[in-house]
Amino acid sequence: MLILQKICFNILYPIKLLERERFGPYGKNKQGNANQERRMKIYVGNLSYNTTDDDLKDAFEKFGTVESAVVVKDKIDGRSKGFGFVEMSSESEAKEAIDGMDGQELNGRAVKVNESKPRPEGDRGFRPPRGNFGGNRGGFGGANRGGFGGANRGGRGGDR
Repeated sequence: MLILQKICFNILYPIKLLERERFGPYGKNKQGNANQERRMKIYVGNLSYNTTDDDLKDAFEKFGTVESAVVVKDKIDGRSKGFGFVEMSSESEAKEAIDGMDGQELNGRAVKVNESKPRPEGDRGFRPPRGNFGGNRGGFGGANRGGFGGANRGGRGGDR
């Protein structure tokens, strides 16, 4: 049985590798349709905090088919962060939208529009190192006194 498995593996695995090279890891043809233009994502900055996804979509629909329009919102309070992304169905429509909308007014503000650049892998913004509130001093106390209040206060911790 083991010999049969090895024979099948040695025959079928190279065929699978050839298919993967031709069609990609998910079975789709790498070349795709030569006539089909790829979608393009556009960055839209300096948005009014009152701008909604629908406002953004409506503003860009005059340049072509809008696949999606999203105003980025804060996770905690749900307010707009002042920028968003629009995905157009083709590069030509997207370039026309960039030329037509850059510097134009939307909800009272002149927007900045350009091609979206992919975020670098692993870059999630600046995050300070986590630790206690007193740095290397052991908590809320001052100087090198340790925990909550430090020396000569009759409290917790510190060099007594």
